[in-house]
Amino acid sequence: MKTVKDYIRTIPDFPHEGIMFRDVTTLFADPRGFRITVDQMLHPYAGLRIDKVVGLEARGFILGGAIAHQLSVGFVPIRKKGKLPGAVISEDYTLEYGQATVEVHDDALQAGEKVLMVDDLLATGGTAEAGIKLCERLGAEVIACSFVIDLPDLGGRKRLERLGMKVHALCAFEGA
Repeated sequence: MKTVKDYIRTIPDFPHEGIMFRDVTTLFADPRGFRITVDQMLHPYAGLRIDKVVGLEARGFILGGAIAHQLSVGFVPIRKKGKLPGAVISEDYTLEYGQATVEVHDDALQAGEKVLMVDDLLATGGTAEAGIKLCERLGAEVIACSFVIDLPDLGGRKRLERLGMKVHALCAFEGA
């Protein structure tokens, strides 16, 4: 029986030499693989109050939309700077090669709402931490972060756990 990890394609030296790119598009393209992924990502939270699913750009939108549908709750995208119309709040974060900014609509979440944050990959945790800060600034509580892939060597899980987050990942790959 195939696991989620079996559906993920590895592309060496992309986008730079020495990087092993974990491509989840092969997972999304397979109906069984995609179904298993969505089910396993939401399973630990069955029975918990979740008001919204927040997805991080861009593959987190695919997963987050499917998970929100399964839970019958709303979906909120956290996008790269300049992609959302209307009033937004922003959060800067550091990348290995510089700085980036993510945004969310300033009315996307309400005080007291319980949020599940999802994305395909947890590497350094910078994007997820920025997303958590945005949710908290709007008064929502991120109850957990769910990922398809964890790259433990890059420290993202530890970073999020230091923030008090529960972190769930379906599989892990060593290295970068």
